[in-house]
Amino acid sequence: YSLDGLLVFGLLLVCTCAYLRKVPRLRAWLLSEKRGLWGVGYKAAVIGTRLHVPVAISCVLMAFYVLVVK
Repeated sequence: YSLDGLLVFGLLLVCTCAYLRKVPRLRAWLLSEKRGLWGVGYKAAVIGTRLHVPVAISCVLMAFYVLVVK
């Protein structure tokens, strides 16, 4: 386990949940609950949609780090 693996997981979670929020059927099914385990997906989707520019930039930087530096 490492910090960069945790960051990659967090970024993938935020990006995936933000994408699922754009699909109407999946939004009603997966991201309607605001508490509990499904609430984490809802909160990640909110973060991904509100902060889409910093999330996209951090995804590009993390991809560069994983592919080139590491």
